[in-house]
Amino acid sequence: MTKQEDNKAVVVRWFTDFWGETCDLSVVDDIAAPDMLLKYSLHEPRRGRDDIKAFMTDFRNAFPDLNFWATADLIAEGDYVVGQWEGGGTHTGPAFGDFLAGSLPAATGRAMRFTGTTVLKVVNGRIVEEIGLDDGVAALTQLGLIKAA
Repeated sequence: MTKQEDNKAVVVRWFTDFWGETCDLSVVDDIAAPDMLLKYSLHEPRRGRDDIKAFMTDFRNAFPDLNFWATADLIAEGDYVVGQWEGGGTHTGPAFGDFLAGSLPAATGRAMRFTGTTVLKVVNGRIVEEIGLDDGVAALTQLGLIKAA
């Protein structure tokens, strides 16, 4: 396999095991660099395996049905892999305060569904950064954290 194919395989595993329907946090130790950067427009940036695991634990506790899936083929060049996705979930769990635009009280019952594009940098089989641009306006509007125009 080429480097790009190897990198795509790492990203497919990450998208499936970390962001997919059932989260296996052991994947963080397996394929994330120790100081990995996770950055999306909806949330504070996260750095390092423990911080990333804590983020996902809190996110999934608040949104137990959280799920993301690919909507296009991955594109790879050098150390970078780009993916398009769609996802969301329903806030039926505890209060969630990780959104930059505000916090949700416990169990609002509000659902979010939105899309995004993510660029991941993979070096020697480890993800060193995941930087995504998501449709935060859609998600935050659906959750009632911002008002529709």
